Amino acid sequence: MITTKNVHLSVAWKTQQFWLIWGVLLLNVSAGIGIIGMASPLLQEVFAGKLIGIDVAFNDLNADHKKQIATIAAAFTGLLSLFNIGGRFVWASFSDKIGRKATYFTFFVLGFILYAPIPTLAHVNNLALFVLFFCIVLSMYGGGFATVPAYLADMFGTQMVGAIHGRLLTAWATAGILGPVVVNYIREYQIDHGVPKAKAYDITMYVLAGMLVLDFICNLQVRSVAAKNQMTDEELAKERVLAHERTASANGSGGADVASIGTARQVLRSVD
Repeated sequence: MITTKNVHLSVAWKTQQFWLIWGVLLLNVSAGIGIIGMASPLLQEVFAGKLIGIDVAFNDLNADHKKQIATIAAAFTGLLSLFNIGGRFVWASFSDKIGRKATYFTFFVLGFILYAPIPTLAHVNNLALFVLFFCIVLSMYGGGFATVPAYLADMFGTQMVGAIHGRLLTAWATAGILGPVVVNYIREYQIDHGVPKAKAYDITMYVLAGMLVLDFICNLQVRSVAAKNQMTDEELAKERVLAHERTASANGSGGADVASIGTARQVLRSVD
């Protein structure tokens, strides 16, 4: 059972739990960004003329045909964006029922099941399942973003979850570099070595699926924060007083804020 005890920011980011969740977010976002970056060119280069009813490879299409295909790919990208947004609502609500850790396990198990067969679906020209799998994957990408603040609150408490989340977002920034680099490097390397464009994404998809396996392992290692790293009632009371004082100062020390500080100090004295 994951603790809801509060952990101070200065302690939280030094714990194993923080860095495990950091790794979870890094790998999940890297895989998601990788999918977003490759979705449109993958659709165009793999399905090529079949998207407009002609059996012609991408390199053999004329300019007009490529424009038509690009329009379809743009619509596909828009559809993925809708699933990305919708996943933030659906998966976040789902996590309230089964818990955050279990939700992330769902992302990684289901994600692997969906990522791994995408190259096969592409080669057998199963466009319907190809689109469906991509849409579900992108919903989980959005869901991961929406769920991680609650995951942090479960782990470190709510008192400093905003600041802890801010530090965790460095994983997102890192993934913004890692994901595209992995996808583009592997694709270009294969094309430079004679692999047809339609097959240049296969290894990339397997690498992204492998990231989800590592994600599963990281999430599996997440445990409750040790009691020694949790704030005592006295430390929590003092932190709340400081938070009230900072709020009052920012608001010009209004009467309501002064009253709130007084209440907080009474709580602190009762703890002492």
